[in-house]
Amino acid sequence: METILDKIIARKRIEVENQKREIPLEKLKQQIRHRERYSLKDNLLKKNSSGIIAEFKRKSPSKGWINQDAISTEIVHAYEIANASGSSILTDYNFFGGIKSDLIEAGKMVKIPLLRKDFIIDEYQIIEANIIGADIILLIASCLSPERVKQLAKTATQNGLEVLLEIHNEKELEHICDEVTFVGVNNRNLHTFTTSLETSVKLSNKIPNKFIKISESGISTPSDIKLLKKHGFMGFLIGESFMRTKNPGKSCKSFIDSI
Repeated sequence: METILDKIIARKRIEVENQKREIPLEKLKQQIRHRERYSLKDNLLKKNSSGIIAEFKRKSPSKGWINQDAISTEIVHAYEIANASGSSILTDYNFFGGIKSDLIEAGKMVKIPLLRKDFIIDEYQIIEANIIGADIILLIASCLSPERVKQLAKTATQNGLEVLLEIHNEKELEHICDEVTFVGVNNRNLHTFTTSLETSVKLSNKIPNKFIKISESGISTPSDIKLLKKHGFMGFLIGESFMRTKNPGKSCKSFIDSI
């Protein structure tokens, strides 16, 4: 039976092929310009780091619209003021209501590292991420073979980008390679969309200590952060609990202040 993830990846393949026809890769590379970059790794290793990676997301496939009229520049700037260590910005339109200009415009406003959160399956998307102002890209183990993760992560690092590898279960530990910067554990099963922090807890000791560990999804209280820190996590990606409120930036600040 086809899952939501299967549908997203099938649509993404079509989308990338259409982009390649419109602007071939070699022509796209000509748009690369030198720019200032910000390191999520450096931010997470700082003594006073909040560890919070605050997400900008308008909707999800499982829950529909979360914050339809949200403006990335306003919210991501508010996340920066709240002392977030970084921000994750959805750029998938069909399933998450994101657009690339959300990241481009936010990048002009802030000096915190920005993660392009998308379903990356091709080197083309990595070059594009570099051009639109991302500092980090996401690679999802469920969508890629271990060999493909290594290839894409190498392309990213060669382009000055940090790499967050997302895993969901023990089998996906084999996707971890030296080319990635962070290993993230998504507490939301991308096939069933059920969420449990136990996923992070169970996998924490199986991730090599040389990688910075990030827990993603299902984090909603300061006690969740305390639990995850006990298991070696330094980064905490939070989106929905902020984005569902009237003022995501204020919600982020209140959360960080209470940690």
